[in-house]
Amino acid sequence: MKNEFEMSDMGLIHYFLGIEVNQNEGEIVISQQKYAHDLLKKFRMENASPCNTPMDANLKLCKDDIGEAVDPSLYRSLVGSLMYLTATRPDILFAVSMLSRFMTNPKRSHWEAGKRVLRYILGTINFGIYYKKVSESVMFGFCDSDWGGNVDDHKSTSGYVFSMGSGVFSWTSKKQSVVALSTTEAEYISLAAAGCQALWLRWMLKELKCIQKCETVLFCDNGSAIALSKNPVFHGRSKHIRIKYHFIRDLVKDGEVIVKYCKTQDQVADIFTKVLKFDLFVKFRGKLGVAQV
Repeated sequence: MKNEFEMSDMGLIHYFLGIEVNQNEGEIVISQQKYAHDLLKKFRMENASPCNTPMDANLKLCKDDIGEAVDPSLYRSLVGSLMYLTATRPDILFAVSMLSRFMTNPKRSHWEAGKRVLRYILGTINFGIYYKKVSESVMFGFCDSDWGGNVDDHKSTSGYVFSMGSGVFSWTSKKQSVVALSTTEAEYISLAAAGCQALWLRWMLKELKCIQKCETVLFCDNGSAIALSKNPVFHGRSKHIRIKYHFIRDLVKDGEVIVKYCKTQDQVADIFTKVLKFDLFVKFRGKLGVAQV
């Protein structure tokens, strides 16, 4: 590239756009410790009491909360700052996604939930994502959904995560756009979303000369949704499902993805769809490669 462009070799990258990169023999660790410190200082939470999960498992947030209103600008600033932190902290993604649903008219309960995420960050401020050198570069993904978990409109939340080699590199948590009539439908919608992302990632990896020679495996913990992705079974219970979600069938038929079953206790994407109790949360956080730097 030096032959084509005027540039200077500054050596290995250590810091870029708030992301710290530590490269050791056989591994790379990315984190945002300085950014997290600045975030805690900005919201005066550097001396708060740490907590061990981002959200209370018994908390139910809703738009129609009758509590005290808080400053919308301050709340949006908090949520926006936390969103940037999810670049290296996928373990807080579900909590941040949940908080982002109340940007218009935030109440005291929403603000306190946001402060709890900051308290969790305080207790895990030196955490980041580990990537270790491996011989294989095969991409695979996990996708999951809750069912009707949103208190306001009873829509479900989809979550998926993709990994290649030893670390995760693409993840999301997003409320579905329609009300699912069953767990099968909710999981099927999540499969379709994960399938679209898998196809795009395969194209991107091809451009990077990292061609995926076999189907991308998507792990799902709902047998009925898996069956529906392969052929139009359960027609009486699935004929109402919107056409766009059947795109997953084409991906399976064309050999782009293959959907396989995994047990619920091994479903890593569960961390993106609901609030988990401490033991399960820590288990899945570890599977995401998030650990102390």
